[in-house]
Amino acid sequence: MKKTIITIVIIIAALGVIGYILNKNKKENKEKTDIVAEKNAAVSVKITPVKTEEVSLDFVANGNFQPIQQLTFSAEKSGKVISVLAKEGDYVRVGQTLLTMRGDVINVNAQQAQAVYANAKSDYARYENAFKTGGVTKQQLDQAKLALTNAQSSLTQANINVGDTRVKAPISGFINKKHIEPGSILTGMPATPLFDIVNVSKLKLVVTVNENQVASLKVGNTINVTASVYPDKNFSGKITFIAAKADESLNFPVEIEISNNINNDLKAGMYGTANFASNQQKQQLMVVPRNAFVGSVSSNEIFVAENGVAKLRKVTAGRILGDQVEIINGLSDGEKVITTGQINLQDGNKVEIIK
Repeated sequence: MKKTIITIVIIIAALGVIGYILNKNKKENKEKTDIVAEKNAAVSVKITPVKTEEVSLDFVANGNFQPIQQLTFSAEKSGKVISVLAKEGDYVRVGQTLLTMRGDVINVNAQQAQAVYANAKSDYARYENAFKTGGVTKQQLDQAKLALTNAQSSLTQANINVGDTRVKAPISGFINKKHIEPGSILTGMPATPLFDIVNVSKLKLVVTVNENQVASLKVGNTINVTASVYPDKNFSGKITFIAAKADESLNFPVEIEISNNINNDLKAGMYGTANFASNQQKQQLMVVPRNAFVGSVSSNEIFVAENGVAKLRKVTAGRILGDQVEIINGLSDGEKVITTGQINLQDGNKVEIIK
């Protein structure tokens, strides 16, 4: 019994000693960590001085060229394709025949309709002459006229059906994709797609601008446009649409129509730039780099370096001028705004300025 008690006392004493040593080591480690943290507390950042300078109010906006017309058109009638007269890459004009369908039965029906119409026309002429001499009644003449009208309607429909065996282009443009081959069976429900036609004689450059920029734009304004693949070529465009409502990012979609050159160098999907020239002369504006803002320009928050400490400053941003932003209120000339490293900063953090 005494041995058991002695053993328990020894174990408790050993645990106490171990706990004391661990606690002492923890304090020593914390003190060392605090010393290291104190030495490395400063966040490395880059700064740019706030300055008032002469700034051009011209601006650019980027977007993608879209075709003025594009269409995937489908078969209106059911039937078998006999011949395909256009291939991918061909330029076709509106009304040009692109394929022919089997039409032997339709042609026979049209011939029958033509014969019925000719007979009804001849009958009506005879009844009309006979009515003048009293040989037929007014009712018989009216029946002959009705038969002629019905025969004419049937002939018109039969001719339309004959025309439908020759499928024609609904718009002018390039065949971008062909969906059928000779021998294909076309159906009306669901409609069989035939061709994708893209008209690039004119294109639309769709860009977005902010609220300050949209205020200076009007439908009909002439805009200089360039394409990324043709940096040395300039294209003249005209604003055809300005959105009446901003999108989710608070920007306004603008469409600019451009006439393609004779070689159709511009292709739908290419990347383009609209160069908006301002009617105003250059102005003296206080500006900071766009990347000085915490998150985005709409946050209106900027870190300023003051005596080695980061101070979060609320500002009022004005126009976005390329990679610079106008500052209306909240900063003074000469103050140093932090342009990199903000992701690691909180208000009051120490900073180390790097070049």
